[in-house]
Amino acid sequence: MITLTPVAVEKVKSVLADQEEYTGLRIKVVSAGCSGYQYQMTLENVSGKDDEVLDMDGFKLFLDKQSTLYLNGTRIDYVDGDNGTGFKFENPNIKPTCGCGETFEV
Repeated sequence: MITLTPVAVEKVKSVLADQEEYTGLRIKVVSAGCSGYQYQMTLENVSGKDDEVLDMDGFKLFLDKQSTLYLNGTRIDYVDGDNGTGFKFENPNIKPTCGCGETFEV
């Protein structure tokens, strides 16, 4: 299961409020970078054939079957501070990230 903090939920809802054609958020794990994988977040309005669709307090969270394996147990927060602004993934499935901090191994 994947969870979003209340702050992350509110941030997604505020973004979706400005984008009427979308009903939710897709979170995906994709191949990239020096360590192998990175997170990808896109706005979405329909689910794929094999997607898991979660109701997240007013919007849908779309997860493809492969990404669900990598995201199980992940907690997503939204931070806005001196060290940066954006979504922060706390994923118990990853091995240490590379030096760039953008990619990871599973």
